[in-house]
Amino acid sequence: MPTGEAPDPVRATLVAILQQLNRVESIHEGRAKDQALELADIERMLDRFWAIERGGVKVPLALGLLVRNRLVEVHSGSDYPRRATPSARARYRITAEGKRFLVEALEKTDRIA
Repeated sequence: MPTGEAPDPVRATLVAILQQLNRVESIHEGRAKDQALELADIERMLDRFWAIERGGVKVPLALGLLVRNRLVEVHSGSDYPRRATPSARARYRITAEGKRFLVEALEKTDRIA
């Protein structure tokens, strides 16, 4: 049931990013190099997300916050053998702590007030 409070766009974006990273990791289980996404991929996946569409939240800033809080880890392109070129872009992957945060966040939104 709605509590009357408007959802926090930053928190909603953080959860949406973690959901996408978790989804990609699950889909590509056993293939480490495919379990991470580049910034451009994340932005593309979330371009129609309400908080992004309204211009309230920027994906790079939200992603940086997740990295800083160790909910997401960054892999340089050279971390993966086939992507050892200097121009390889950073890729982002959800951490175990990020998964815990995601589960807790989703449990809170599913609870009846």
